[in-house]
Amino acid sequence: QVQLVESGGGLVQPGGSLRLSCAASGSIFRINVMAWYRQAPGKERELVAIISSSGSRRYADSVKGRFTISRDNAKKTGYLQMNSLEPEDTAVYYCNAAARSTTGTDFNDVWGQGTQVTVSS
Repeated sequence: QVQLVESGGGLVQPGGSLRLSCAASGSIFRINVMAWYRQAPGKERELVAIISSSGSRRYADSVKGRFTISRDNAKKTGYLQMNSLEPEDTAVYYCNAAARSTTGTDFNDVWGQGTQVTVSS
């Protein structure tokens, strides 16, 4: 099994910054893709950023230039650095990953429990 636990959410003023973390645990051989999604009240879940095992990145247009996704393979942890936060960024942020276990089993759609980010003055 592979589990993901997010942390780092909270309340921040507009223009502020937060850094989210996503720690993976379990019998993990390799984490392939890691991604961050978010879901605001009354809206569908949307992709925010994604990073491949080789480090290539892709961002939603709404966060380009403000958010940075990264990963530490040795720590099996992913990060989302969020700068210049706006009230529109308020949402529950979810980590998602595809991984292979040490037994060779692929877990292609693992989700964390989510962490709340609120941007408000």
